[in-house]
Amino acid sequence: MLNAADSKWMARALRLAERGLYSTSPNPRVGCVLVKAGEIVGEGWHERAGEPHAEVHALRVAGAAAQDATAYVTLEPCSHFGRTPPCADALIAAGVTRVVVAMQDPNPQVAGGGVSKLIAAGVEVDSGLMQAEAQALNAGFLARMSRGMPWVRSKVGMSLDGRTALSNGVSKWITGDAARHDVQHWRARSCAVLTGIATVLADDPQLNVRELNTSRQPLRVVLDSGLRMPHDARILHDGVLIYTVAQDADKRAALEALGATVVVLPDADKQRVDLPAVMHDLAARGINEILVEAGPTLNGALLKAGLVDELVLYVAPQFLGDAARGMASLGMLTALDQRVELQWQDVRHVGNDLRITVKVKHV
Repeated sequence: MLNAADSKWMARALRLAERGLYSTSPNPRVGCVLVKAGEIVGEGWHERAGEPHAEVHALRVAGAAAQDATAYVTLEPCSHFGRTPPCADALIAAGVTRVVVAMQDPNPQVAGGGVSKLIAAGVEVDSGLMQAEAQALNAGFLARMSRGMPWVRSKVGMSLDGRTALSNGVSKWITGDAARHDVQHWRARSCAVLTGIATVLADDPQLNVRELNTSRQPLRVVLDSGLRMPHDARILHDGVLIYTVAQDADKRAALEALGATVVVLPDADKQRVDLPAVMHDLAARGINEILVEAGPTLNGALLKAGLVDELVLYVAPQFLGDAARGMASLGMLTALDQRVELQWQDVRHVGNDLRITVKVKHV
């Protein structure tokens, strides 16, 4: 039976899992704490793909003390051979007598198999403790495993009246230094940063992680229907993935010679990139979380297609007026049931701005 002490140790495991926030992709963020007689005897977290899982790190620290211990794990221990052996087997072999799991692994290769293996070996298992917190930590991994698409988070910097740039395109800077620094954390945790060619042409962004110490950079992704990407664009540095509908072999070859990967994904009218196809392709590449940093056209298209899961809005205390550009081009709505409905998640000050986090309600 679960008790207050179980919550204490699972909270510790979740804090450990967060240490892999920027590094575990495409794997989930997982923490493990081994406890015996009310004391931690071992703990660890999954640090990066291909390296030992959280349970293995904790068992190595505990050594012989793992015998008769309780393991608190934020994700069901794996039961299959991948790049590392099954963690369920390692816990059984170490003599762990109880395992408390926050959430079931959505990976079809596991999906209850780890828990079943533990129970068959006589290990007591409790599941579901702090499940919501564990799911929030791995929203992208859950999305990719359950629906074959990444978790899509759109970041927008805007004025209090919802404007992202003046009518002439000037937008630097609506929000303050603190907000722009905060964005680096969202980039660092994302597997990919996605934008449209209009943003590249207007701002020449790099969309990489700066100001933070991180072991990897997110994949930069550009939707460029006509292959208008300038050959001196800064986003081409260190490689970029470009989705297009253009069949121009010469343009494609020139960009690939500069290190880009070009994928042709025509929509039904062969003029726009098929947005759901982009998401499925990115999921197939192991992309869990996407941060969208784009203008109103792409933001609106993604929202209308039902592909945005979450919005991170940095709101500056200023008005730019009705002639300035909005955050999402949704077209003319003629009925309220056409609106995009949201759920409040978090509101906080970031410097002189507000950061508002909302989830998109999907029907």
